[in-house]
Parts: sequence; C-alpha cells; structure tokens
Amino acid sequence: MTIFLGVSAINTGNNLIYLIVAALLSFMGISGFFGKNNLSSVEVNIEFPQEIYARGDFPLKINLINKKRILPVFLMKVNVAGYVAFFPYIDSRSQSSRYINISFPRRGRYEIKDLYIYSVFPFNFFTRYKTIHKTFDFVVFPELKACSLLTLYEKDRKLKGDRTSDTTGYEMDIISIREYAYGDPMKYINWKATAKTGKLKTKELSSLLYRPIIIDFDEVIIKDIEEKISCIAYSVSRLIKNNTPIGLKIKGRLYPPDISQPHKINILKELALYEEH
Repeated sequence: MTIFLGVSAINTGNNLIYLIVAALLSFMGISGFFGKNNLSSVEVNIEFPQEIYARGDFPLKINLINKKRILPVFLMKVNVAGYVAFFPYIDSRSQSSRYINISFPRRGRYEIKDLYIYSVFPFNFFTRYKTIHKTFDFVVFPELKACSLLTLYEKDRKLKGDRTSDTTGYEMDIISIREYAYGDPMKYINWKATAKTGKLKTKELSSLLYRPIIIDFDEVIIKDIEEKISCIAYSVSRLIKNNTPIGLKIKGRLYPPDISQPHKINILKELALYEEH
C-alpha cells in the first residue's frame, strides 16, 4: 500500500498523499528499528528432565534471557522442534521460563538444533525471525510397557525372602524417635513420647530391602526387540521404585544390582541406545 500511494503521489503531485506516504514510511522505519532491537541480545536455553520416555509427553523448560541493559523484550515466541512457547514481556537484564509439552515417538539419541525466535513487535506489520545456532543432545528412554516379566521377578523375590535396612522408611522396625517434621504421616506419630515431652514426636522406621535380582537381556524370551526392551525398562523402573536392587547383563556388560537413581538412569540409557539405528 505504501508503494502504491508513493507512485500515486508522484503522478498526482498531491501534498496530502505525500504526507500519508511519509507517515507510513515513518511507521515502517520505527517498526524496523524496534523490531530488530527486540530480537537482539536475546539468548535461549533448554532444560530437559532427567527421565524422558518414548511416546510420553514431558515438560520441556525453555529459558529466554534478555541481556539488554535498558530495553525489555516484548511479544516473543520461541519455536523448538515445531512447538511454540510465548513470552509476552521480559524486563531488561532478566529472564523468564515457560514449559511446553513435547514427545518423541521412539527411543534413542536425539538432538535439537537451530531453534528460532520471532516476534510481531511493535506494530504487527511484520513478523521478524532470528535463528539461534545451538545444539541440544539428549537420550529418550524406551517406552514403559507393563508385562509378565515383572510378575515373574516379584514372585522370585518373595521366594528368596527379604531383609531390613538401616535406612529410614515406613515399613519395618523402629530405628529412633525424632521431632515431627512437616509432611510426616500422622499415623507414625509416637503419642507416648509426645505426651512426655509436650512436643510432637515421630517414629523413624527401617525400610524393607529385598534380595538383589539380575536381568539377563539375552534370556528374556520376547521375540519383538522393542517389546523386549520396553518390558525390561518397565520392570527395572518398578523394581527400583519398590527398593529391590536390580542389575542388568547386556552385550557382555554387567550392571551390578543397585537401587540408586543414577543406576536406574544408566540402565535405561543402555536400553535406549541398544542397537541404535
């Protein structure tokens, strides 16, 4: 429209049309200056959760950082793998975070690169884009599928028996009496000790520690490899959640039985990258 009015002003020599064209060009100039400045000195970081499973939505945290000393950022959108997060306003020298739900269809190693930001600020005349040249690598764990393998190992665990641990829990013998802390279950309050001291006291109980189990990948009789991996991943997750030390023998490597979170992550990562395409 500005070009059309400019040609009309030249042909007609009408001063009013010249003023309109001048006003439109001024708006375009202001829009270009502030629009380009809005995209400058902006950084994007992505934070992944510790556990990402195939075919399951997970919250991806996007941090938008405004490094400008004076001007804020307005109406900014961040596009990550086709998912968009909207940031209406970020003050100068500050940052803001948004979460988007994202999912991946298969297990394995992934990367997100060349994400971009864009904005219609200030007048919604143009949408300006800027590519952020960053690469984010991460591993998607196998989909967790319930299967009969877990039932088999749970029966084997019960047959072998169990023992108590000196770590605190809510299952077995009393280890000590301590002061009540916010969040402690009310049924574990020791009312005798509370009556004597005049303060709420809580019983600390020992946790149940089960006999260790080792899963041999090659001995699990499931023909479909993806079903097999998903079944083992599900069994490992559930057994560790129930304080059962679980190990894995796979491709000549042995992960000794343990119940720690890093141990669980290592096994799931090994399964996720098994015969990676």
